[in-house]
Amino acid sequence: MSWSINTALRNRNLGALVAVLLGALCYSSGQDVALRAPATATAGNPIAIGTSGSGSATFYLIGPSVSLKRDDIQLGQDISLSDKEIQSSGRYLAIVCTNSCSNAAFFVAPAKPSTLTFLAHPSRVPVERGDAISAVAMPFDEFHNLVLTSTTVDFQLAAKGSAPVSHKVQTDGGVAWFRTNSGKAAGVLQMTASLDGVSARRVVQQVASDPCNLRIKGARNPKGISVETEPVRDCAGNPVPDGTIVTFTARNGNQISTVDAPVKQDIARAQISTSGPVVVSAASGVVMGNELRIGGQ
Repeated sequence: MSWSINTALRNRNLGALVAVLLGALCYSSGQDVALRAPATATAGNPIAIGTSGSGSATFYLIGPSVSLKRDDIQLGQDISLSDKEIQSSGRYLAIVCTNSCSNAAFFVAPAKPSTLTFLAHPSRVPVERGDAISAVAMPFDEFHNLVLTSTTVDFQLAAKGSAPVSHKVQTDGGVAWFRTNSGKAAGVLQMTASLDGVSARRVVQQVASDPCNLRIKGARNPKGISVETEPVRDCAGNPVPDGTIVTFTARNGNQISTVDAPVKQDIARAQISTSGPVVVSAASGVVMGNELRIGGQ
C-alpha cells in the first residue's frame, strides 16, 4: 500500500514521519533554497517565512495541530502564515521543495493568559485540619494553550469572621499550587485565583469537626428513660451538622440497651425502655460523654 504526500499530510498521525522524510530529501541537483523562520512567534499572530532563490516550489507546514501544503509558491518572496494557521503553541517545521527540499524549524509561544483553570479540593472539609485544602491553578491563552512562562498567581482566601489571606505562588511548568489548613469556624471559604486581570473562584464548605465535650442529661418517665445531649459542639465551638449520630447506651446489670439518635438542631434525644436502675452513657465517633446513674421506679 502506498501513500501520496497529500494523503500523508492530511493524516495527523503520520505528520512527524512525513516531516522527517521530507527533511531528508536533499539532492545534489537543483538550487539550494534557504528558509528564514522567525526567531520568535506567538500563537494567533500572523508570521512570514523568508525564502531565497527563484521560480516556483511546494511548501509544507507541519505543526502541533496543522498539516498544510501550498503549491506554486514563488521563491525569493515571503511565505505568509495567517493567525488561524499557528494558533497552537509548540514546534513547527516549514519545508520547501523544488528538485531538493529545505526545511527550517521554529517555535510558537502561547499568547497571554485569557482564562484560569482553578481546582480546589475537597469541596467539604472539617475545621482545624492541617494541610487539608489544596488549590491548583493553570493559565491558558485564548487558543487553549497552557502558558508555560513563569508568572505569579495570587490565591485569596476569605472566610466569615477571619481576615482575608493571600498566597502568591509562581507557576512551574504552567502550574501553581499550594496547600493550607482549614479554618477554625464552620462556614463557606471563598477561594479566588487571579493572574493579570484574569480570575476564577471556588468555594469550600468548612464543617464542624468531631464532637467534643459531649454532655448528656436524662430523667425517668412512664415509658422508661428520656435522655438527651446538651448542644453538641466540636472543640472549636462549632455546632455539629444535623444527622450526626449519638449512641446512647443503658446498662442494667448484664442487660445492655443501645439507641442511635441523630442530632437535630444541635441536640440528640432518645427514649430508652427500662424499669430498673441503669447507667446511661453516650458516644459519638471516638468521643465519650459523661455517665448518668438513674434509679429504678
